[in-house]
Amino acid sequence: MRAVASRKGRLTAGAVGCLAAAALLAAEPADSRRAELTHLVRQDCGSCHGMTLKGGLGPALTRDALRGKPAESLIVTVLYGRPGTAMPPWRAFVSEAEAAWIVRQLQEGTLGER
Repeated sequence: MRAVASRKGRLTAGAVGCLAAAALLAAEPADSRRAELTHLVRQDCGSCHGMTLKGGLGPALTRDALRGKPAESLIVTVLYGRPGTAMPPWRAFVSEAEAAWIVRQLQEGTLGER
């Protein structure tokens, strides 16, 4: 990824945002926390998105369903929910790095699909 610099050699806000997003996407929770997050997705998310995450009250969260969706927007949805829908914010329960990990696992199909 190439950072964009202003004339004074400082990173622009967009470049800083890209770098921050890349750092979040690279974060890996500890083993015990990964187990907790997996349980959260399978039980709590599964209560609306289906226990196999293939859809229910909420849309499917399978690798195929998430293909082509930007990770950054999915992370925001996890953290802040979707106003006017049944999707609640999870910010009180997961950090930005943990939300990024959840999204990455869902997009790779390694979390929740059974």
